[in-house]
Amino acid sequence: MSVCAFIGLGAMGAPMAGHLVRAGHEVRVYARNGAKAEAWRAKHGGAVAPSVAAAATGADVVITCVGADGDVREVFDAALPALRAGALFIDHTTASAALARTLHGEAAVRGVQALDAPVSGGQAGAEAGRLSIMIGGEAGAVEAARPVLGAYGAAITHIGPAGAGQLAKMVNQICIAGVVQGLAEGLHFASRAGLDEEAVIAAISKGAAQSWQMDNRWRTMREGRFDFGFAVDWMRKDLGLVLDEARVNGASTPLAALIDQFYAEVQAMGGGRWDTSSLIARLDRR
Repeated sequence: MSVCAFIGLGAMGAPMAGHLVRAGHEVRVYARNGAKAEAWRAKHGGAVAPSVAAAATGADVVITCVGADGDVREVFDAALPALRAGALFIDHTTASAALARTLHGEAAVRGVQALDAPVSGGQAGAEAGRLSIMIGGEAGAVEAARPVLGAYGAAITHIGPAGAGQLAKMVNQICIAGVVQGLAEGLHFASRAGLDEEAVIAAISKGAAQSWQMDNRWRTMREGRFDFGFAVDWMRKDLGLVLDEARVNGASTPLAALIDQFYAEVQAMGGGRWDTSSLIARLDRR
């Protein structure tokens, strides 16, 4: 079993760190909000560290699940001097591929192996320990990380070199955005057409239109319940990463750009913290 430092105890990070404890790893956590860290310890056990450096000192693995590039950079800069050669730095944050490549290079100078390992599956997947993890970095580091990642990862896939995990997560977000918008438009159309939406979903969810979003979100979308899941603010951050990367690599992403603007409309409606399925709210108000 490994000594793991886990930095970031939000909706995703807290259950992920809890799974590490249950898997038998020695876990030290750090969160900017000390009360949140103490609440986590009361629920899961483990130890609370007073700083990132204290959590990282002597750790085999440092795992981060924070907000954005700047947060990852801050944690990395605090953790790296405390890490021994051969340790792993695993970042689950959805961040830029450019940052992932930079941190990989800086870590290598110190003999530390850095992996960009964003996840998909949402809060429900984190709580169930059934996340999909897409990883960029060296193959040997990925294999070394598997016994730890297996505590909360149902699918652990090595995508390619540093940055590839983040690029794969961008693909994930492009696909999700398109599916959610399609489902929102379909439900909106069904309503305006006077159809029995439950009957329609029962029919089409057994065919080619089926999706995770349809199975898990159609009813809450219809009921206007958006107080769970992945927030619009975070999706806009992620789609911003997509659009920035597309400008660099020349990819054409008109749908992602359009849906990003739709989410901006939801933010303007006061829905920045609503679940991403709230795209239907901008249609139903018309």
